[in-house]
Amino acid sequence: MPTLRIATRKSPLALWQTEHVAELLRARHPDLAIELVPLSTRGDELLDRSLAAIGGKGLFLKELELAMLRGEADCAVHSLKDVPMALEPGFELPAILKRADAADAFVSNDYADIAAMPRGARVGTSSLRRRAQLLALRDDLVIDDLRGNVNSRLAKLDAGDYAAILLACAGLQRLGFHDRIRARLDAPAWLPAPAQGAIAIECRDDASDIHTLLAALDDADTRCRVSAERAMNRALDGSCHVPVAAYATLEGQDLFVQGLVGSATSGAQVRAEARGPRDAAEALGQAVAELLIAQGARDFID
Repeated sequence: MPTLRIATRKSPLALWQTEHVAELLRARHPDLAIELVPLSTRGDELLDRSLAAIGGKGLFLKELELAMLRGEADCAVHSLKDVPMALEPGFELPAILKRADAADAFVSNDYADIAAMPRGARVGTSSLRRRAQLLALRDDLVIDDLRGNVNSRLAKLDAGDYAAILLACAGLQRLGFHDRIRARLDAPAWLPAPAQGAIAIECRDDASDIHTLLAALDDADTRCRVSAERAMNRALDGSCHVPVAAYATLEGQDLFVQGLVGSATSGAQVRAEARGPRDAAEALGQAVAELLIAQGARDFID
C-alpha cells in the first residue's frame, strides 16, 4: 500500500486523535506513508441546536463514511462514544485503542466543584446524560446547551457565558488542557457515556488488507469493556436522545458493569450493575439494561 488515507473531522481534538493513530501506525510500519483527509461534518456545522434536535451523533460519521465509499479514504478515526450502536452496513471497527481517562470533568474559573456553585449558576453542557446527572445533584442550577469543539467551549467559559462547563477529561488531556480540570466526576457517583475515552478506527468490511493493518492497534481489554457498555446502550435503544450512562471495569478475569438511565428534566434516575466473566461482556451489558428496564428506565426513554 503506497499511502494510507485516514479520514477525520477538522476539530483540534479529532485531528489530535488521528495524528495519534498515525504515529502508532508509523511506529509499527516505518515505511507506511499516511495522509490525513480532514472533512467537515454536519455535526460540526450545525451548532445552533442540540445534537438530539438535529439527528444525533451519527452526523459526525456520515461524511467520513461517504469518503470511504467513494474511495477517497481508506479508514476513519472516531471518538467511540460518537459512534452509533449499530454501524451502517458495509463498515466495521477493526481497532479500538487503549482507553484513556473515561471520566467527565467539571471546568470552572471560579468554583472548585459542583457543590461550590451558588444557586442559579449557569452550567453549559451539550449532553442530556450530563444534564440528568447534574440535575440529580443540583436542581437549582441553570443548565444551558453548549455545542462546539473543546477550544470554543472553553472560550465561552472564559468569556463569562457560564459559571462552569462539563467536558470529557480525555479530550482536555489530549489537547494539553490538564490544568482546566477543577474536579473529576468519577464512577460510581457519576457515570460517563458508553465508550467515553476510547478511540475507534472504522473501515469498509471488504477492505481486508486495511483491516489487517489496523487490527494491530486493537486493545483487547478496552474492546471488552466498551462492548459491554455499548451492548447495554443498544439494548436500551440509547442515543444522544436519551440520558444513558455506562461504565465497565475489569477485575482480573471478571467484568463489572454499571449503568444509569435518567431524566434530563427532573434528574430522576435508575441504576443497575452486574458482574461476570469478561468473555460474556455483551451479555452482561444486556443484563444491566434489563435490570434498568425492570426499574422503570422505559419511562425515561419513551
